[in-house]
Amino acid sequence: MNEFTPIPAREPPASSVGIIGWVRAHLFSSWFNSALTLLILWSLLQIVPPTLQWLFADASWGGTGSEACKTDFVSPEDGETYRVDAPGACWTFTRVRFVQIMFGLYFASHPSEVWRPVLMFALFGGLIAPLFIPAFRWKLPLGAFTLLVFPFIAVALVHGEWLGLPVAETNEWGGFMLTFFLAAGGIVLALPIGILMALGRRSELPIIRSLCVFYIELWRAAPLITILFMASNLLPLFFPSGVDFDKVMRALIAITMFQSAYTAEAIRGGLQAIPKGQDEASSALGMGYWKKTGFIILPQAMKISIPGIVNTFIELFKDTTLVGIIGLHDFLGSAQIAARSPEWKGYDFEAYVYVALIFFMCCFAMSKYSQHLEQKLDTGHKER
Repeated sequence: MNEFTPIPAREPPASSVGIIGWVRAHLFSSWFNSALTLLILWSLLQIVPPTLQWLFADASWGGTGSEACKTDFVSPEDGETYRVDAPGACWTFTRVRFVQIMFGLYFASHPSEVWRPVLMFALFGGLIAPLFIPAFRWKLPLGAFTLLVFPFIAVALVHGEWLGLPVAETNEWGGFMLTFFLAAGGIVLALPIGILMALGRRSELPIIRSLCVFYIELWRAAPLITILFMASNLLPLFFPSGVDFDKVMRALIAITMFQSAYTAEAIRGGLQAIPKGQDEASSALGMGYWKKTGFIILPQAMKISIPGIVNTFIELFKDTTLVGIIGLHDFLGSAQIAARSPEWKGYDFEAYVYVALIFFMCCFAMSKYSQHLEQKLDTGHKER
């Protein structure tokens, strides 16, 4: 009987594994992909180095005035020396006007009160940080406290009247702080309303279903800018004499109504994705409507709806810039006002870049957290 000696397994070719293998498989797998990769690399080389040089290398960081962002230029024609703008970004502007851009005009004109919005944001960060720790045991009570109690603490700190502090009227709120209030308030208030509207739209009672459909389609059919105008000018007419909401409250109501309609549609998509057998099995076990909806149907629908819901939240966060049309100075509006002052005239681009970077970081964080939730709550069956 012949005996065969097995041949030892050989290592895969070096060109098919590691970094080289990944590059060959993903960037240079065909002549078209190779040409496209080279074109993109060439474009990046033309764009990225000058951008980084403008952002950091040639940027102005020190000083307290616009003169820190200028440099001497000797004219080759007459030999005279002129003061011209430096070739890099003027981050001195954002540093000097930081309080105005982030917290609004009141706190810019009252530097001794800046600790109030700073403390508010610090408390918010301290409350949500443990929620990202997997081993933290009290996430549910902490989350409930953050949603239900912290908003009153935040308003009390910033406004000041409840705590006996100097009053910061809401018409003087602004900057990123105002954007945060409007976006966070709209998200927190719109989510439960959206859930109820989504459930009502699928109700078997014709009156409830019709009312929910009317509500959703009404707010979805109008652009947010129109709703803000209506809330600012028409909402006071529906209240008795002497009852008045300031502009921030009016904007918050308009944003909540608008956002709740889109949230409802995102959740309705998740509800429709649940197999009918889930509902039938729950009914067979003797569960009532609210019990099977709260424990069986809605949790699965919310998990499926996470991408759509977060997408609407990101849109809401960016759409808060529209409140400028009713006289509120949001994050973008405060940056524009700061850049249009006589001393800093001509540095609008730095203001827009600064605002865009902050918006990007916030929206990117929301997106990444939604992806984390999707992976954490994923119990579906994927193709292997």
